[in-house]
Amino acid sequence: MSRWRLRALIVLVYVIVGIYVAWVYDYITPGLLRDLAEALLAVFLWFLVLLGIDLHIG
Repeated sequence: MSRWRLRALIVLVYVIVGIYVAWVYDYITPGLLRDLAEALLAVFLWFLVLLGIDLHIG
């Protein structure tokens, strides 16, 4: 395994553990995930927003 792959794996594990800890301590909630999903949809499908299509989830 090359050196950069090992570093990438360590960073990935670090981020996954961080997400888990944030979820357990209620820093990440289902409402936050829904808002994030809506924001990402609006960013990547901005042309639909300009056409008046509602991208709100729920």
